[in-house]
Amino acid sequence: MELATVWFILIAVLFTGYFVLEGFDFGVGALLPALGRDERQRRGMLATIGPVWDGNEVWLITAGGAMFAAFPAWYATLFSALYLPLLLILLALILRGVAFEYRGMRDDPAWRARWDAAIVFGSTAPAFLWGVALANLTRGLPLAPDGDYAGGLLDLLHPYALLGGLVTLTLFVTHGAVFLALKTVTPIRERATRLAARTGPVALAALTAFAAWTLAIRSAPAAVAAAAGSVLALAAALAANRARREGWAFTGTAVTIGLLVVALFTALFPAVLPSTAGTADLTVDTASSSPYTLRLMTWVAAIFTPLVLLYQGWTYWVFRKRVTTADDGYH
Repeated sequence: MELATVWFILIAVLFTGYFVLEGFDFGVGALLPALGRDERQRRGMLATIGPVWDGNEVWLITAGGAMFAAFPAWYATLFSALYLPLLLILLALILRGVAFEYRGMRDDPAWRARWDAAIVFGSTAPAFLWGVALANLTRGLPLAPDGDYAGGLLDLLHPYALLGGLVTLTLFVTHGAVFLALKTVTPIRERATRLAARTGPVALAALTAFAAWTLAIRSAPAAVAAAAGSVLALAAALAANRARREGWAFTGTAVTIGLLVVALFTALFPAVLPSTAGTADLTVDTASSSPYTLRLMTWVAAIFTPLVLLYQGWTYWVFRKRVTTADDGYH
């Protein structure tokens, strides 16, 4: 297998890890006022993601860096085309991070309410906009003959992209609710289970429509299998949630998000950015860096990736227990 193909797969793996891990902390943030009825409960909810949310974002930074180094033409065209959505995502992530750190610095309900609103916005906006970005990546963009983006902002807001945003938003909210049911005790645990039972069917309907639409645009046998697996995994997760098997429900929502991203990248290959304007697609071969750069990146990844995975796995193991009212001191 050529190194360019290897790095396309690695970038897909990094984005898969990012959406699976960041997906549940987006969901917890979006549900903060809906499930946390008082300050103590909201502090408990934030304590479930406090030790891990910033580590989850390392996957996004690594994926962006890998894309820049391995496929500079892909990075340049995609980031110029999606400049405004990605800027909004970045600002929302910064606002959310600041809110996590500042909301507990003053014992003032109005102060905390403002930062709570920032957390909800900083979680909800990226959850929707990432779906818009992924849908545009899969469908393709109008590209000029030199490979530059030839469209405008409105070209990004077609029905398929908006459906993609609805899919990621509802999936992440359901993923977050299931995570809270797994990590908390009554009464948040009970409310989270009931909320996942209400948002899950909406996510399942949107996911099924989005998967069918995606395969109608571009299909490959592996993409069909991954898309079907994603829908079945979400159905199984909802059944597990109804049976109060919270560990299996969380596994099911994680597999759902992972297989959805795999299906999108598999449907895309060998293109990295299809053109909808009749010009040539950007492909793995035409957009990749030199063989020397790819070899150097491969050695660096082989040395440091296991260390990062071990550290993050250790963090999740240390904070694996349920959060109780005695553990709400993070924020």
